Amino acid sequence: MSGTNPTLPAAGVAARHSALPLGKDNLLSVFEALLEPAILALTLWGIGYYYEGELLPQYMILAVIVFSLTFPGRPSLGQPYWKILANITMNWLWVAGLLLLLGFASGYIRQFDQHAIITWLWAAPLAQALGHVTLRVTAPWLLLLQGNPQPAIIVGMNDQGVALADRISNTPYSRLRLVGFFDDRDQERLAGGDRFAPLGKLGELPEFVKQNRIQLIYLSLPMASQPRILQILDALKDTTASIYFVPDMFITDLIQGRSSSVCGMPVISVCETPFTGANGVIKRVSDVILSLLILALISPILLGIAAAVKFTSPGPVIFKQRRYGLDGEEILVYKFRSMTVCEDGGTIKQAQKNDSRITPLGRFLRKSSLDELPQFINVLQGRMSIVGPRPHAVAHNELYRKLIKGYMIRHKVKPGITGWAQVNGFRGETEQLEKMQARIDYDLDYLRNWSLGLDLHIILRTVLVVFKDNAAY
Repeated sequence: MSGTNPTLPAAGVAARHSALPLGKDNLLSVFEALLEPAILALTLWGIGYYYEGELLPQYMILAVIVFSLTFPGRPSLGQPYWKILANITMNWLWVAGLLLLLGFASGYIRQFDQHAIITWLWAAPLAQALGHVTLRVTAPWLLLLQGNPQPAIIVGMNDQGVALADRISNTPYSRLRLVGFFDDRDQERLAGGDRFAPLGKLGELPEFVKQNRIQLIYLSLPMASQPRILQILDALKDTTASIYFVPDMFITDLIQGRSSSVCGMPVISVCETPFTGANGVIKRVSDVILSLLILALISPILLGIAAAVKFTSPGPVIFKQRRYGLDGEEILVYKFRSMTVCEDGGTIKQAQKNDSRITPLGRFLRKSSLDELPQFINVLQGRMSIVGPRPHAVAHNELYRKLIKGYMIRHKVKPGITGWAQVNGFRGETEQLEKMQARIDYDLDYLRNWSLGLDLHIILRTVLVVFKDNAAY
């Protein structure tokens, strides 16, 4: 992959609608996607066990087929009960009809107890209906588990912008909180009338976003305003906000560009994390499993290094430094201390070749990257990921965000122990601005092209890089 991507027509990239509603770490969207498929599979297993006395292979296979046919489930929290029941009935008639047709045609239906199949045909839709009622009752508590609603801003108080604002305000169980509008026009020319007062002009938007930690921005501007839109996007590159366009569409460089909907209204992401919906679950589960496995394997090494650090130089065993994490929030990152100093202030000097601050043991730890091993604890805490953009010291972040356009976009994901830039030769000191620019280009490439396969590829390459790389000191 190259360090930069050419501009792409977003409509070509965003070719399909996501089945999950937008919303970072949205538990409700995950539950809605799993609800009906899981209920159909579990009721089949339960009924099969009841009639057969054990869970036979044919029931397990059929459950997998049913889950595959019905996943993901449709979002339904905002719908009236009668419409949910109608959808359940129509969908179940189609799925059950297809399975019965194939079962009779192939003779496979003879592998099942007749009473079990008849029971499942009426119990499955009933269980789905009860599942939707349960989800609706528990939804407020699920929302509370995710913290406060995400503040959102709409840029452009035109008809489509006001329509989106109305959808956000009137949609139940939404994790969005509308903060307000930004628009350059006078109040009498705005579509919102007296219902909404703009928060400011477009030129004031970037500073407002940074000061108030806004994480969601919806651009509701006509295609004729393309130069102004590109200017806004350029100014917002020093933020960690997720940006969506309420169509028409234009051409720009996209980070995870895809179409979806917000409260039932179509939008297209311009700059978004790859870890929404199911991808976020996959990323977190893989991080936890791999971290636990690795920590179990390297625990003797951790104890040995800790003792060596303690007895070879004065100071703490673990060095804690403030770094920027997800969405630019400060986190504490753990490392084995490799220097005689523990710098964490406004000015931090990067480690250089033959740096007098590095202890003899620390030189070996840094060269082999063993000083990074405590960061697997950060991964279990949820502050970091195994693979992601490497976290920089806060002082370095504040310097480079002023020098490199788009620098802060790398903070749309959790920082990693290793990353795409590191396995492509950008590990260790970045004494030239061009090297840091190249590192950021690779970080943004990772955001554009993430997959679980890419993560595993980076982990394997990291092992090879550690043994032969000369960049770290």
